[in-house]
Amino acid sequence: MKIIPRIAACLVAVGAVFPVQAQEKVVLKVAHFLPAVSAAQKKMIEPWCEKIQKESNGGLECQIYPAMQLGGNPSQLFGQARDGIADIVWTLPGYTPGRFPVTEVYELPFFAGDYEPTSRALWDFTQKHAAKEYNGVKPLATWVNGPYHLHLRDKGVEKLEDLRGMKVRAPSRLGNDVLQKLGATAMGMPLPQTAESFSKGVIDGALLPWEVIPAVKLQEMSASHTEITGDKPLLVSTMIFVMNERKYNSLPDNLKKVIDDNSGSDLSAWFAARFKEADKVGRDLALQRGNKIIQLPAEEVKRWEDATESVAKQWIDGMTKNGADGQALYNDAEALVAKHSK
Repeated sequence: MKIIPRIAACLVAVGAVFPVQAQEKVVLKVAHFLPAVSAAQKKMIEPWCEKIQKESNGGLECQIYPAMQLGGNPSQLFGQARDGIADIVWTLPGYTPGRFPVTEVYELPFFAGDYEPTSRALWDFTQKHAAKEYNGVKPLATWVNGPYHLHLRDKGVEKLEDLRGMKVRAPSRLGNDVLQKLGATAMGMPLPQTAESFSKGVIDGALLPWEVIPAVKLQEMSASHTEITGDKPLLVSTMIFVMNERKYNSLPDNLKKVIDDNSGSDLSAWFAARFKEADKVGRDLALQRGNKIIQLPAEEVKRWEDATESVAKQWIDGMTKNGADGQALYNDAEALVAKHSK
């Protein structure tokens, strides 16, 4: 029994000479454009951060910077991730017109399907066709949000003619094209500018999903909402969660594995599901305030489809003009939605 204390003493002595090197904690700067109270942060980013912290045994930790706290504007978020100002960002490719021409196929009118299958399709599609658009970053997830509907200060929209002359916020380049085809005056702007423009009457309405309404309190400024019903939404936005490539490469293998295990098609679908839940919350808030919700009948939606049909052709022709096979890209994107929707 006297041997045991001697062994313990030796181990202590060895430890003094060769101290165990604890793995240094890596703090990841995660930036986005919405307030900290937004569903995107509370239901999507924070749970993801908690998961990687737990699975890394504290080796990875997030410091979240909402509402552009690292400076700049939403259109600069992708560049901040690429350049290392932020380690990870959540942003919308549509905020940077011309930077993601291949990815934006999923933003064509009446193209996307339901949240989760379309998001899995988008992940597969970008991995296959759009890798160059993500140079300098490692995509962690790519997904689509919920259907865009019209949220209006005053007058409701019940038919196509009601949109004529109305100034409506658009989320992207394709959103601008769609609104113009529908007869509205498109006002392109990122979400943070929308609430102020709405309250001051600079715009008559906004094209937005229900999910973001509470974050900017638009339900309190709207009198009516027009839902474009059907299996295929008028518009969705593509969304990306990307990590600075150099930061990822600097991680030890065990921490890279944690990131890899929390990336990809499954994460994309999981993020999309959080947006689906948040859409219901936003819509319920509008109903609780007594706001009028107009649902377009199928025959009216068909008129909107016909009016915006040329937008897809313009995208296909534009891609082909720039050296890609636009029709083949469109067909593959469509086929992937069908595959994941089975």
